[in-house]
Amino acid sequence: MRMSELSTATGVAVPTLKFYRREGLLHAGETTSPNQARYDESHVARVRLVRAMVEIAGLSTASAQRVIAALDDGGIPLNSLFGVAQRAVTMPAALAHPEPAAADGDGAAEPEAADGPGARIIAELCARRGWHVHAGNPGLPMAARVLDAYAQLGRDDLLATVDAYADAADTVARADLAAVSGAGSVTAMTDVVVIGTVLGDGLLAGLRRIAQESESQRRFSAPPASLAADPEESC
Repeated sequence: MRMSELSTATGVAVPTLKFYRREGLLHAGETTSPNQARYDESHVARVRLVRAMVEIAGLSTASAQRVIAALDDGGIPLNSLFGVAQRAVTMPAALAHPEPAAADGDGAAEPEAADGPGARIIAELCARRGWHVHAGNPGLPMAARVLDAYAQLGRDDLLATVDAYADAADTVARADLAAVSGAGSVTAMTDVVVIGTVLGDGLLAGLRRIAQESESQRRFSAPPASLAADPEESC
């Protein structure tokens, strides 16, 4: 297919496809003439992946480039690929860096170690649960700074949620890795690591919001009149 047909197949405008090519997010097509190239289903799949990473997961171009480069490097172990994908996922700047720090090329700074009370609580949690985690895991400072924020806001009572959150995280991690293990080929497993990690945060956040509303209705009030009158409006 030509680029115009690739655009039709993916719903992505030709100028955007050309941008993806320039930025290395989309691999080259088969050259058929000096100004023409032929594209195939692998290009359709890659465009859909890039679009999902940028538009749904909110990755910057530079972060998406790092994920694509890792995805295309068949020599990167799955564990390392998880790390690349984790670091690519957008996190609130205040959680990654409580103070101004040097940014990389896309304006996102690498997480730096947290050393406050939150870090000690997370370290103790990891030890208690037998979690073996690399010191550079971006989740460590992210979680620690949330706990520090709880303390600063005078809400130490929220620390009671940590173990329940950890239970949920274990359940999600098992589901993630089961999906990877069940993917079959190494190529398919690699795709699942990237897609599941980059997009999974959004899925988890969405489901949490749905469950929170349902639980709040159960605990604190009757169902909204609109739902009681028309149960089909409820999920």
